[in-house]
Amino acid sequence: MTQVIEECLSSKSTSFSEIPVVDIGPLLDGSDAQSVAAEIGNICENVGFLYIKNHGVSSSLIEEVYRLSRKFFELPFEAKNQLNIVNSGQTLRGYIPMYGENVDPQNTKDFKECFDYGRHEEQVSPFFGPNLMPEEVQEFKQVMEAYHDVMLGLARKLISAIALSLGLPADYFEKLQKKPITIQRLLHYPPQFGTITRKEIGIGAHTDYGFLTILSQDANGGLQVQNRNGEWVSAPPVADTFIVNIGDLVQTFTNDRYISTMHRVINTSGVDRYSVPFFIDLDFDAVVEVVPTCFDPAKIGKYQPYTSGQHKYKRFVDSYTHLQDVVIGG
Repeated sequence: MTQVIEECLSSKSTSFSEIPVVDIGPLLDGSDAQSVAAEIGNICENVGFLYIKNHGVSSSLIEEVYRLSRKFFELPFEAKNQLNIVNSGQTLRGYIPMYGENVDPQNTKDFKECFDYGRHEEQVSPFFGPNLMPEEVQEFKQVMEAYHDVMLGLARKLISAIALSLGLPADYFEKLQKKPITIQRLLHYPPQFGTITRKEIGIGAHTDYGFLTILSQDANGGLQVQNRNGEWVSAPPVADTFIVNIGDLVQTFTNDRYISTMHRVINTSGVDRYSVPFFIDLDFDAVVEVVPTCFDPAKIGKYQPYTSGQHKYKRFVDSYTHLQDVVIGG
């Protein structure tokens, strides 16, 4: 079927000079963490997105996550909707149906469906609690929670590199991430045909709310990133890599030295697109403020300290209409 894409949604092909590939093996094995950190810092300052290779996550685990993700999204809507995020209260986990979340609500309806989970806990508090898992998909809970834990370990290593890149101790952010908010998300983007406008695309233009995102994407493409010149460039799949980007919290910590980059998804591949992003923030009550090595007297007052949880919850309220009636902490 012919596709007609609104001009503002077009993107240019990407060279790796715009979204570089970083070998993080020396960070993970400790042989040269400082060099990897310097490379990551330079990219955070000038690009905001990077591919990472030699990340240590087994391909068999990643393949299982995709297999089970597809099986979940192939379930009848009624079965998926039993796990709707609106049923999870303040835990904010479960199934998000088409148009249930809109990250750029002034301009776009998100043409996607999602499933969110985190570390399972019995006690409920904002962003924490039990996972809603589909009983129809065997091994789903076991595999997904194992993947979450692997991503958490990888994220902590990358965050240590960001700290080193800022001239801070590698463990600088650990005191703020004793029990961090994390979301492991599964995403399904159906293909779009016909006339495609900004009013409805896979996911609208947005920055990520938290500290760091680690994204696995399938081979079908669709991710676009806005570079420092305001141009939209494609972020095509690269075998055996993850895409990593920093979020709003890092921009605050660094006083705009590192920028949280706008991105969006438009699936014009003609087939279903699947991706698996992992999001890590800070502890709910952790205070976000400019770190000492990024203090600039000329920018005093630009960023007032705020807490990680309240920032994230506010961004969720902007994206989910059902949260207008949910009292956080109540």
